[in-house]
Amino acid sequence: MDSTMQILIAMCIYMAVVLGIGFAFAKRANRSSEYFFLGGRTLGPWVTAMSAEASDMSGWLLMGLPGVAYWYGLSDAAWTAIGLIIGTYLNWLFIAKRLRRYSEKSGNAITLPDFFSNRFKEDKKVIMTISALFILVFFAVYASSCLVTCGKLFSTLFGASYISMMILGAVFVLLYTFLGGFLAESASDFMQAIVMIIALVLVFVLGSQAAGGFGTVIENAKSIPGFFDLFGIGTPDMSSGTLSYGEPGKYGFLTIISTLSWGLGYFGMPQVLLRFMAIRDGQELRKSRRIATVWCAISLFAAVFIGIAGHALFPTAFGSNSEAENIFILLSTNLFPAFLAGFVMAGILAATISSSDSYLLIAASAFSKNIYQGILKKEATDKQVMTVSRLTLLVITLIAIVIAMDENSVIFKLVSFAWAGFGATFGPLMIFSLFWKRITRQGAIAGIVSGGSMVFIWKLLVRPLGGAFDIYELLPAFVISCIFIVVVSLLTPEPSREIQAEFDAVKSAL
Repeated sequence: MDSTMQILIAMCIYMAVVLGIGFAFAKRANRSSEYFFLGGRTLGPWVTAMSAEASDMSGWLLMGLPGVAYWYGLSDAAWTAIGLIIGTYLNWLFIAKRLRRYSEKSGNAITLPDFFSNRFKEDKKVIMTISALFILVFFAVYASSCLVTCGKLFSTLFGASYISMMILGAVFVLLYTFLGGFLAESASDFMQAIVMIIALVLVFVLGSQAAGGFGTVIENAKSIPGFFDLFGIGTPDMSSGTLSYGEPGKYGFLTIISTLSWGLGYFGMPQVLLRFMAIRDGQELRKSRRIATVWCAISLFAAVFIGIAGHALFPTAFGSNSEAENIFILLSTNLFPAFLAGFVMAGILAATISSSDSYLLIAASAFSKNIYQGILKKEATDKQVMTVSRLTLLVITLIAIVIAMDENSVIFKLVSFAWAGFGATFGPLMIFSLFWKRITRQGAIAGIVSGGSMVFIWKLLVRPLGGAFDIYELLPAFVISCIFIVVVSLLTPEPSREIQAEFDAVKSAL
């Protein structure tokens, strides 16, 4: 049996297990919309932590981040990883327990738009509508990054066309999400988090050994100008036809702050925040925080050094940043026997599935629960909501397929834009909603609109100006959203006594 067939068989076994989980949870998931979208708030601490991180990291952890490290060197990838680790810890420390209690107290909210709308006791569901629309937009981009990962993975492994493999991945993810909802997603994400971290550590360790040991990998990186420097960056040059490096670029204080700001994204990330809402007991969140932070630290730094080790082994294998995102695949197929390589490749599939099913499910809930039932047809039955949610899953998947059609898409860039979108749209509002009693409904609306809009404005109009403006759009958009929330809240009448009393009740119960 040839190696390609062995890889395919191993990956099919893995996919069959994932589908089996979907079937196993299908009956419970269809019990009600609360079970389909939030699992009936029954998650334990390990599943909460591992599924949150697996759904958050997606295929960019195994392809995008190593690709950045391979192409530019240590700085960009390492500062991103540091920012994400800090953000992970602070999000679990400050947001998790309070959101778990507040979301249940505030009308038993089961989606993020639900929570924000209930938090401000809306009659006209403006916050709910705007939140749901931003979720639909940014999750379409996020889901497309996962489909790009599927397309690159299967086309690289099997020599098939990128488009057909990307669509095949979309069909699989859609089928799986149709079946089991949030419980299946969380249970399989727990398994996939384990597969991901094992795959990352194995490829890092064996890749370093193959390159002559970790010390040799570091020495090789240091020999390239700016490549192994936290305050410099490699400058790839393809003018000679093969990859070489010119004078190193500078990686100054402003760039470091900009890159660290990836951590701010966590405060507005729906797929993580929903896990906080779904845990069975808020007292178990401390254990979840430790599990999540350790998993995050090990996985992120393994991913960074896979790129560094891959460059030592295959210094001229790729001719662009987009191609460099295949370094994990190249290492796996060269370091492992074919059948085992298939299971390692399943790590990429695990990351992709664990994220895309989360994105699709949250986007579906945003429309079916918050727009369809919340605004268009308030008397809709639970069965009708479930039907609309599945139709929405199909539509969002089709939009994601269209976005993912370009096989030269860089996964890391797609993810960074969607990450900034969620972080700036919902992050400031989440923090102020949980910790500031004086925030008003008008301030909340201003924060959502200004943060979400500024991501587009900065990315498309301001950042191309370069110089001091060349910073990650999440940072300025996050700051602008905070300013709008505070200023508009202080200029408008303070919240009603009912809203303030609920805030005090949640605070006193912590």
